[in-house]
Amino acid sequence: MFSGAPGYGAPQGAYPGRPGVSQAAGPGPAIPQQRQARHPAQSPRQDYVDAFEQGDDVFASRTGDQALRSDPYNSAVDATDRYLDPAETEHKAPPGLDQPEKAKGGKGWTFTGVAAAAVTTVLAVVVAGQVVTDGREDTSARPPASGGADREAKDSAARGDTRPTPPSEVEGATPPTYAQLMTKKFPLDAKLEGGGEFEAIRGIDQAPGTGQKITYRVDVEKGLGLDGTLFAQAVHKTLNDERSWAHDGARTFERVSTGQPDFVITLASPGTTAFWCAKSGLDTTVDNVSCDSAATDRVMINAYRWAQGAQTYGDKMTAYRQMLINHEIGHRLGYGHVTCDKDGELAPVMQQQSKFLEHDGIRCRANPWPFPGA
Repeated sequence: MFSGAPGYGAPQGAYPGRPGVSQAAGPGPAIPQQRQARHPAQSPRQDYVDAFEQGDDVFASRTGDQALRSDPYNSAVDATDRYLDPAETEHKAPPGLDQPEKAKGGKGWTFTGVAAAAVTTVLAVVVAGQVVTDGREDTSARPPASGGADREAKDSAARGDTRPTPPSEVEGATPPTYAQLMTKKFPLDAKLEGGGEFEAIRGIDQAPGTGQKITYRVDVEKGLGLDGTLFAQAVHKTLNDERSWAHDGARTFERVSTGQPDFVITLASPGTTAFWCAKSGLDTTVDNVSCDSAATDRVMINAYRWAQGAQTYGDKMTAYRQMLINHEIGHRLGYGHVTCDKDGELAPVMQQQSKFLEHDGIRCRANPWPFPGA
């Protein structure tokens, strides 16, 4: 057991080009794929006739300038010689295209086929600017007409503007503070029996003082639904308060999560609390209280009392929780039960304040601290 200075009442302890656009040879802007006239004196039909004057074999190889001019897309041909003027080609079908059955010989049939291909090319260029998918025009390459306003409106609607705004997004909303949480009561069944499995609160809260260092671990029973971090904060702040057992630099308390601490302060259901307290011959089922299981390394804090408090303290939850911690750790330090001696006097922290504030006609005042005047 630990010894210490006496306390109040203590036993003194991250562009593609658009379809239908090609790039002209050499520098310059992109030119739409529509052919321009080579020379006013030479018609498109004459080009095709000249091309087939050399014989009926349209598959014979070409040489020199003849080969180059037969391929309007050859890179050696001047860029302006590759295209036809849209004004001369639009709506003009090559002669004889509407009577293909009168054409004779391989040359005529071939001419008809090539002419049809030319018309098809012109039409393809006109249509290439529009891509139709499932009967609808693809407008994915077009910039928004309203600077993105429509998109923002759609995105907003997709997110569901009518849904409730989470509390964390409410203007000015902040998480509750430690002090605010300490004033609240939490739901918990007075007859709850947990599974008996504990989980240590991780991390270290270093001892702030220079007195005798006492190490402890905080365990919380699984499945309680209570905030174990809040409980651990309360233990550390309370024990190292000048009004507590760290008074006058006599002791300083350090929370650890590994190793072998001096004791383990444990938040557990009423049923589990009773089980561990019985190991030390204590019955906590009467009045549903807490205990220091002196025969073990556990100081048991009844989760029902931590969550709901006691009638003697009413809604003063912060003060009650401080008293609960100080009282049970007082036992671990070696202090026993005492009572106040005069009517209206502060109850000693080692009085069983969860049970009573009055005894033998004397009414005591609630007090959570061993050294309340500090």
